[in-house]
Amino acid sequence: MQCPKCNHVQHNTVECEACGVIFAKLQKIQERLKEAEVIKAEKTAGGNSSTLKILQVLLLVVVVAGTTYYFTGYRNQPVPPVATVTPKTPPAPAKPQVAQVSEQVSAPLPQKAMAEPVVSAPRGNSIERAKNATVSIEAPWGTGSGFFVNKNYIVTNRHVVSFDEKKLAEMREQVETGRKLINLEIQKIEQMKDDYQRLPKGPSRSQLAILIEKYEENLQKILPKQDAIEQRLAKLDRRMQPSDIKIILADGSQHAANYLLVSDTSDLALMSLFSGDRPFIEKAPARMRQGDKVFAIGSPVGLRHTVTAGIFSGMRMQEDRVYLQTDAAINPGNSGGPLIDEMGYVHGVTTMILRDTEGIGFAIPIDKVFEEFRSTLY
Repeated sequence: MQCPKCNHVQHNTVECEACGVIFAKLQKIQERLKEAEVIKAEKTAGGNSSTLKILQVLLLVVVVAGTTYYFTGYRNQPVPPVATVTPKTPPAPAKPQVAQVSEQVSAPLPQKAMAEPVVSAPRGNSIERAKNATVSIEAPWGTGSGFFVNKNYIVTNRHVVSFDEKKLAEMREQVETGRKLINLEIQKIEQMKDDYQRLPKGPSRSQLAILIEKYEENLQKILPKQDAIEQRLAKLDRRMQPSDIKIILADGSQHAANYLLVSDTSDLALMSLFSGDRPFIEKAPARMRQGDKVFAIGSPVGLRHTVTAGIFSGMRMQEDRVYLQTDAAINPGNSGGPLIDEMGYVHGVTTMILRDTEGIGFAIPIDKVFEEFRSTLY
């Protein structure tokens, strides 16, 4: 339909998405204006009728006075020609200006559209549905987010489900350095113990005993951490399996991915989860305009299904790729979550923020997802 106020074309027949006018209230205002103009016209017509009556009374007085004058003494006198008194024609009643008001105020909505309105889902319900289609993802190296793009497939960021090779090399070097330092510390403690055995009883021997105890305490704190890092590295060194990724749904249930597909060109990955029909977020039918309100859903720092609000700041080029910029809060753990509008449609996949800045986050356009995984999603 077409908005009667700003001519915006849309499907929503309750409220204009462009100017915000509520159609039912506009119709009531039009009806009140029409009633006011009709009452005004009736008052104007009533005033003209009163003027006509006054003129008729005056005419009657003139006729009676002339007749009396004729029969009371002046009958035999020459009668001068009597001027014919023609009553003034009362002015035609003013036409009601309802039509003019109707031209200024847009025409009322069609009765059929008002009788059977198509009510859009409230914003809260739209966000709730999108939140139920968002998942938390736990990998051996960290956490992230994702969301269903249809009933069986989940999209997320590549860096959520695939560890960066450069970071993996740095981690190997740290683990090797840590193990060398621990071995040297063990040798140092053994040397101190040998010295302790050779020292005679006295302050030096007692002091050395205290130092040995402190070194061993510190070593016991470091060893479990080193072992955990080495075990984690061992998992990362072997080839990633879909079963290594834990998917946590909105209801709290945990699942393993059935399938994993990683993009070679974009920070995108696709996982499958065949466990019944799941709610999913539909792709937006139209692009956003700068300044439109948006919402980011994800699991920042372990706070699952967190919703943050902001605006769409515009399209930006970063490293020869197009991104959606927003000031909606995006924190570690949000990566891979959806960026949606007020109606619950998804426009992008949140992916990163600029370091040392506030309110500058980016999302990969949702069209890129369907372009990258065309053979699977279509």
